[in-house]
Amino acid sequence: MTITTQEQQQITYAHEHPPRLAFAEKHPEFYKAMVGLEIAASKHVDPTLYELIKLRASQLNNCAFCLDMHTKDALAGGETVQRIVQLSAWRESRHFYTERELAALALTEAITVLTDGFVPDEVYEEAARHFDETELAHVIGAVTVINAWNRIAVTSRFTPGHYTPGMYKR
Repeated sequence: MTITTQEQQQITYAHEHPPRLAFAEKHPEFYKAMVGLEIAASKHVDPTLYELIKLRASQLNNCAFCLDMHTKDALAGGETVQRIVQLSAWRESRHFYTERELAALALTEAITVLTDGFVPDEVYEEAARHFDETELAHVIGAVTVINAWNRIAVTSRFTPGHYTPGMYKR
């Protein structure tokens, strides 16, 4: 069924919630430090992998703002819609990802969801098979930074939907 322009104009969406806090304005030193961490974390991780890490952590953390931002950034960077859509079910759709990406996604989940209080040895060892120690440190840094951003965005209630790629030039 196709929705006409007239029908689409009649759809009433839920009210957009306002942000709770202008975090960058209220704590500029911390925000600047986070931007510095983001720059450092992104330097030595493949950009495609970096976006997958940010998207998966943001899915797990229910960060709508970051999902909006990183989906748009991933698409602008050449990522496919299919890989983005399948990301939440990556274990069942492994064939869309490389072994290296799969190891990074498992590590991302283990770091993001510390329900057992630690990263399982088998997850870490699998990641270590695909990344040398320096690369592994960079992946861990990338996961750590997006988790921090997710917590800031979710708590401050950043509003999704208004981001365009390149909006926050570093």
